[in-house]
Amino acid sequence: MLNLDRDVVIVGAGPSGLTAARELKKAGLSVAVLEARDRVGGRTWTDTIDGAMLEIGGQWVSPDQTALMDLLDELGLKMYSRYRDGESVYMGADGSRIRYTGASFPVSETTAAEMDKLTEILDGLAAEIGAEEPWAHPKARELDTISFHHWLRRNSTDEEACNNIGLFIAGGMLTKPAHAFSALQAVLMAASAGSFSNLTDEDFILDKRVIGGMQQVSLLIAAELGDDVVLNSPVRTINWQEDGEGGHRVSVESERATVNARFVIMAVPPNLYSRVSFNPPLPRRQHQMHQHQSLGLVIKVHAVYDTPFWREDGLSGTAFGADALVQEVYDNTNYGDTRGTLVGFVSDEKADAVFELSAEDRKKAILESIAGFLGEKALDAEVYYESDWGSEEWTRGAYAASYDLGGLHRYGKDQHANVGPIYWSSSDLAAEGYQHVDGAVRMGRATAARIVTANNLVSPVPVA
Repeated sequence: MLNLDRDVVIVGAGPSGLTAARELKKAGLSVAVLEARDRVGGRTWTDTIDGAMLEIGGQWVSPDQTALMDLLDELGLKMYSRYRDGESVYMGADGSRIRYTGASFPVSETTAAEMDKLTEILDGLAAEIGAEEPWAHPKARELDTISFHHWLRRNSTDEEACNNIGLFIAGGMLTKPAHAFSALQAVLMAASAGSFSNLTDEDFILDKRVIGGMQQVSLLIAAELGDDVVLNSPVRTINWQEDGEGGHRVSVESERATVNARFVIMAVPPNLYSRVSFNPPLPRRQHQMHQHQSLGLVIKVHAVYDTPFWREDGLSGTAFGADALVQEVYDNTNYGDTRGTLVGFVSDEKADAVFELSAEDRKKAILESIAGFLGEKALDAEVYYESDWGSEEWTRGAYAASYDLGGLHRYGKDQHANVGPIYWSSSDLAAEGYQHVDGAVRMGRATAARIVTANNLVSPVPVA
């Protein structure tokens, strides 16, 4: 059992916690990072499965994610563009398969006009409300007490248009049914990416990947931190009290270490806060807020083939179908790889349905859905793997937490509020880059800066 004395203890060795630790050490503070898993990276994880390198977790970098790109530069990591040459495939509401080029789905003029109208409204709301404090806007309550599903249908009677627009937020981002989150939550998602139009542009939101995998961000920072990172060490209890000098004394107890410190950063998703016992207990407001935040559910499907056969057919590998089992498919071939890799996503209620099947039947149904877009060769995957973060003990969902109906405007103003020496940091709480690695980096830096400021306001005292 390790007994450590540090200025700050960070719970969680994902991109946010490790970024915070790195920034704190730059500022001259000592740190310890406690991680429950046997690896660093959190919801980023690059692993080799049956001889194929797969991005099991977060992986893409978009042009607006400047905090992440700056960090990649600092760490000496390079990026490459996602393959996008050739035609895309759209699966219509009637099951028709249409090849197309350009950014717009090949729908009827009426449906296209309705999609454009909904996009324009959402772009306007995202610009007006913004990502920093959406809960403070005069329209917040109105938008937060109606589901995104019903908001769409309040603004359009075209069902195909509503389903297509809903796909970009519900299936593509929050991974919850559109009736399970509010229109305000959808606006925050759009504003965090710069606009709703950015979310509908796969060439923007899924622009580049990191050569060698996104988990390298965490691996390289952890290497810098060395023995300050303790793995296989779930935190069980956080005890704290005022020190009488304007600061606090903290004792964080985990499976492998007890850390005495003056500040704590909880760098895990909000659904995991309750895995820790706080003494004294968190305030009522925090307890209530955390019960209104939950992660969605998505299966990220990886299928590796001898060659990227779709390219030979003039296809980019990009495919969409709001009513299909696999609603999105992309070419996810690794840098310099002669093989071809596809990645697809099965979200929310569709994921519920296929998880009721046997593993063999689920694989068959998913590959048949991909084949519906790209042809029968999609059935013959050499490597097949399902990223199921919903069953992962220290995550329990994907991609990030969002509020239930009415929760964002009710609790949002308090989600960053520290409780004494306890601070919160994760992509789930970000404004720009919300639920992306970029947001995790931004939150890590911002939380570290708050602690440096707080540290300078009190006279440091020896830890217990």
